[in-house]
This record gives sequence, C-alpha cells and structure tokens, in this order.
Amino acid sequence: MKKYTMETIVGIFVVFGLLCVGYMTVKLGKVNFLSDDSYSLMAKFNSAAGLRIGNPVNILGIHVGRVKQITMDQVNQKAVVEIRINKDIKVYDDAIASIKTEGLIGDKYLSIDPGGGGDLLKPNGIIIDTQAAVDIEAMISKYAFGEVKKEKK
Repeated sequence: MKKYTMETIVGIFVVFGLLCVGYMTVKLGKVNFLSDDSYSLMAKFNSAAGLRIGNPVNILGIHVGRVKQITMDQVNQKAVVEIRINKDIKVYDDAIASIKTEGLIGDKYLSIDPGGGGDLLKPNGIIIDTQAAVDIEAMISKYAFGEVKKEKK
C-alpha cells in the first residue's frame, strides 16, 4: 500500500510540473489560444533591413504590438510588414511608420506616429507614410574610408 501512495504523489508532481511548463511556454511565447485582442495593419517600406518577426511595435514610446510577418510586394518592389496592434489602440490613415534602432547597434523596432487628422484605419489597413531605418553601418564605413566630402565654404 505504501508503494502505491509514493507513486501517486510522484505522479501528481510530474503532472503539476508539466502543466507549469506548458503554462510558462504559452505565456513567455506570447501565444494566444482562446482570445485575440489585437488586429492587423500593413506598412510598406523601401527597405525593412534589420526588422524581424516578433520585433516590438511602439506608439509614443509605449509597446502596443509586434511584427507578425514580413513579405515582399513584387509589383511595387516594396517590403510589406504586417503588424499586430492591441484592439484598444487607434491608428489613423495619416499615421507614419518608421523603423528605428534601440541605441546605436541595438535591435530594430517599428515606431508609429498614430496621426489623428484622418479616418481610422480598419483591420488590415495600410499605413502609407513610412520611413526605412537609417543604415548606421554604411554611414560609419563611408566616414571611415573617406567617402564623406567636407563642404567648402
């Protein structure tokens, strides 16, 4: 009888441990199974260099979403970035999306100026005004190898 109680206790701890691991995987992986409290928007850039799926989306310095997908528009030769924004955040059709860097060589993130003078963007709406990231490496290499010319006065 004592053997079965010990096995039962160990079994309960194993099941509890597996449930905890599953819960932490879902929470840390930011996976939503039951509820979807966000909507999609698209932004078209000349270059999405350095931006990755899962990078944060900020409005006014506040984290409001994530980059969901990055594809290419073959017809217009643009990078199309799909983002997921929290449902309670309003973005207008005059919004400006720009790719920024955290620090000098940090990760990229998408920053959105939400606008306010136009109509609200509906789910799957397109942000037209965009600014690609500044290529700091190219600027440093131009300066280091003397390609930057001084302006004569």
